[in-house]
Amino acid sequence: MVESLLRIARALPRLMDMEPSDRQLMQYVPVLMLAVVAILFSAGTLAASSLLGKRARRSPVKDTAYECGMLPVGEGNTRLSVKFYLVAMLFILFDIEVVFLYPWAVNFRGMIKQQPGLIFGSMAGFMLVLFIGYIYALKKEAFDWKQ
Repeated sequence: MVESLLRIARALPRLMDMEPSDRQLMQYVPVLMLAVVAILFSAGTLAASSLLGKRARRSPVKDTAYECGMLPVGEGNTRLSVKFYLVAMLFILFDIEVVFLYPWAVNFRGMIKQQPGLIFGSMAGFMLVLFIGYIYALKKEAFDWKQ
């Protein structure tokens, strides 16, 4: 099946006869075909499991949560402190910093030859803003779990 899809993807466009913008769009045809195959596969397996699966009779005992043989006690969702969410958002913020910093560091040698002041200055400004945010979080004791 994969080979036939690849054969169709190769035979679809006559790239030399197309405009440059159409050639760029045709590069997405294999991705579109993969998305269609993934959707059809997931829908097919879902339909097959519902048609071929056993129909069980549901009861309140079967629908209760299983907790190591014990009856469930209390609410299923416990309330968490706001501090937990604050630390989680700070983690995401500083994690996104790495996402922006890594490509810059990988391409630094190539970029530094073109405009060294602009490249270094933009990253220094980015790091300064993040450092100010880090100092602010420290002063507000956002990283202190005990409060």
